[in-house]
Amino acid sequence: MSEPFSVPVTVRGYETDVQGHLNQAVYLNYAEHARWSLLQAAGIRQADLVARGVGPVVLETTIRYRRELLAGDEVEVTCAFEWGQGKTFRIRQTVRKADGTAAAEIEAVGGLLDLRARKLVADPQRRFKELAAEPALFGL
Repeated sequence: MSEPFSVPVTVRGYETDVQGHLNQAVYLNYAEHARWSLLQAAGIRQADLVARGVGPVVLETTIRYRRELLAGDEVEVTCAFEWGQGKTFRIRQTVRKADGTAAAEIEAVGGLLDLRARKLVADPQRRFKELAAEPALFGL
């Protein structure tokens, strides 16, 4: 299996809490940044999604905090899609410190929303394959 897609991020001072740790809510921003970066790397722009009448949605997110992150820390945020048979898929992400230590593990359940019907599309895997110039980045 190939390495998951990843993006580098530097923890900024204004993202930390009173203890000096990365604020818990910012992990969600890092995960979202990695997901949109993956879409872009695969050749899918937000405008492409809107033009097709669909948009990705997150239905559930779990974060497991493993190690603290401090201002100035350099991390990699990974992103790997796992496809099933239904209307949803899983996205597994790791926020990894420069030494390879996992600072957080994030797992999300997502779907692809039909923007007109306001319902999940039946086969998001097929839709992503159609939209992507590089479907292999999604494991397709």
